[in-house]
Amino acid sequence: MTRPLQKTAAFVPYRKKAVAVRTGRKPKARRGRTAAGPTRMRSRWRERGSSRSHADRRRNILPALASPGMKGQLPEDHRITEEGPAAHIQPSDGGQTQTDSYREGFDMGYRAGSTVGAEEEMGSLLPPYTILPEVSAREVMAAGLMQYLPRLKNLLRPDEVYRRLAESLNEKRPLSVVRLGDGELLALAHDTVLSLEHAKAAGTFLPLAGLTLPDYNARSQLAEAVRGADIIGIPSSRLPTYQGLLFPILRYYGIAYEPLLFTISTINYALHEHGLLQQLLRNRRVLTIGNFARQLGEVLSASSVEIIGSIAPVNGFADIPRVLAEAAEYPFDIALVASGIPAVVICQRIAGELGKTAIDFGHLANKLISGELSYH
Repeated sequence: MTRPLQKTAAFVPYRKKAVAVRTGRKPKARRGRTAAGPTRMRSRWRERGSSRSHADRRRNILPALASPGMKGQLPEDHRITEEGPAAHIQPSDGGQTQTDSYREGFDMGYRAGSTVGAEEEMGSLLPPYTILPEVSAREVMAAGLMQYLPRLKNLLRPDEVYRRLAESLNEKRPLSVVRLGDGELLALAHDTVLSLEHAKAAGTFLPLAGLTLPDYNARSQLAEAVRGADIIGIPSSRLPTYQGLLFPILRYYGIAYEPLLFTISTINYALHEHGLLQQLLRNRRVLTIGNFARQLGEVLSASSVEIIGSIAPVNGFADIPRVLAEAAEYPFDIALVASGIPAVVICQRIAGELGKTAIDFGHLANKLISGELSYH
């Protein structure tokens, strides 16, 4: 089992085991100088402990995936690393963050550990009493990858997704863009690829995303939505928590991935970043759906987007029929759905049942509302 490493700047894999390298203890503050800065940093680290960040989710998922109770055949040779506490500590004073040097050291250690791990892994594959002089593990991987180039599957780029969305709107054809992240994958995996106990342990954040385990009805709805979606955003990471779960899940549900149209799971952000979302919504009647649908509508309306209506809140999977019934009353062109895991089902059913275009908008809504990202 890969265990979370605490107070480490790096780890050096040795024969498939992770050996922690501990950082030196920080010197005490000199007399006459205040230690308020580090104290505040530690305090903020404790305060942020209850937040459900991306890294926190991965910490919870890792032990479950590494446990012998796994039902699926996930890759056993992945090296799982942690994002250090520095990823969450904010600067206690204005200006330069106090964790830059820590973060730089962590990154250097991670790269060094990854290199050592790759070299050790390759060495374990060589025949006994042989060596492979002056050839790096990276060179071996690059050469071996050439054999699998015919098996590469292309992901739709942001401009290609935009083109398909624009065509669906211009031709008034239905189209759904959904996204599968760790929450959706755990929802699909519970009591199928993962045992219920391990899915619960890994997915403590799921109730905040609109699902409480076990929920077999929701799981079935989600699987059918994936089967019927037009474009599916998937994680680019090959770690067991992401693609390592995705393909065993598709195999379990009998969903052939070859004909599916995949893009990146962060396609919502990519469309916004490249200015394609702004082009897409121009002169369109937009319906917003989710707990913060009205606030999102206000932000977009201030940028001259025509908001035809907002549906809020969305109280989990049980609320999907009501949401769809309300959506059917609006003469919209495109729906932006930010409702956690149920968004996958809502988007797919808006396209399939209402014949409209829908995008799984996700946390991009929160960032636009908070002003962290500007619509312009």
